[in-house]
Amino acid sequence: MIEEIKGHIEKVKQFEASSTEALESFRLEYLGKKGLLNTFFAAFKSVAPEDKKAFGQVVNELKTKVQEKLDEQKAVLKSNERKSAPKQDLTRPGFPIEVGSRHPISIVRNRIIDIFSTIGFTVSEGPEIEDDWHNFTALNLPDHHPARDMQDTFFIQTDPDILLRTHTSSVQVRFMEENKPPIRTISPGRVYRNEAISARSHCFFHQIEGLYIDKNVSFADLKQTLQYFTTELFGKSEIRLRPSYFPFTEPSAEVDVYWGLETETDYRMTKGTGWLEIMGCGMVDPNVLKNCGIDPEEYSGYAFGMGIDRIALLLHQIPDIRLLSENDLRFLEQFKGLH
Repeated sequence: MIEEIKGHIEKVKQFEASSTEALESFRLEYLGKKGLLNTFFAAFKSVAPEDKKAFGQVVNELKTKVQEKLDEQKAVLKSNERKSAPKQDLTRPGFPIEVGSRHPISIVRNRIIDIFSTIGFTVSEGPEIEDDWHNFTALNLPDHHPARDMQDTFFIQTDPDILLRTHTSSVQVRFMEENKPPIRTISPGRVYRNEAISARSHCFFHQIEGLYIDKNVSFADLKQTLQYFTTELFGKSEIRLRPSYFPFTEPSAEVDVYWGLETETDYRMTKGTGWLEIMGCGMVDPNVLKNCGIDPEEYSGYAFGMGIDRIALLLHQIPDIRLLSENDLRFLEQFKGLH
């Protein structure tokens, strides 16, 4: 029987598969449940003791040769398939690749960041889940301050001290705590307020707030910065500042830009006045500086903030703020090519 097995070894060495079917038949002949190798292994128990070693060696050699031949012929067949496959026509046009588009919020956010970056402002970011100190108290809004009612807040029920931030001013507080003046930073991000959702308001939206702290900073510096910003973003240089109130700035002002009354849309947007409110601003209250570890006797500064969503609605003539968060591809595809 040993000679018979050696004959099979020679047969295996000479085997060449002409197809995958022939290779499968070869595999079943030797490695199948009723294959020759199982037959030889079953015959092992009837071999004379003095021949068992030699018998086992030739059976194992046959098994090894069969496996090697299978691997070799699989590789050969695969190579032949590649060679016989029709060559691709490299002159054919490729499959079209759909070009995506930036979201209008991202477009406006990036534009605002670029404008302020040219005059030395860096970008700072912070957590959207905040504590009471950074969102309210440090900003001159102690407990029971009536101005807290101006911002309908989402509190985390398990901990009344934890909330969803109502403005990115909390990022400015964290930045002042961790950095020494001079400070020149803008803080873009998403904020949350418990407001009814409509075409003009939402329970979450995006803000970008700016902060400049240094020695001898004046309201004139603030106005000059805002003048530069409105000219760069809107192409309109005429602005006005109306007295207002914010707990964290004193004095405070609302900023209007003169939009004009050239079209019917201008009349509708500005309610016939030609002026459009775009942001709030003011000089940082000394108490805020003190809360953040900055000496108000040595340093002063200004702050401003605006809604990115509102600017996006304005610049792109979007009639409904809800479109910004509904992920409607028909709406988003309109902004292809914009950066």
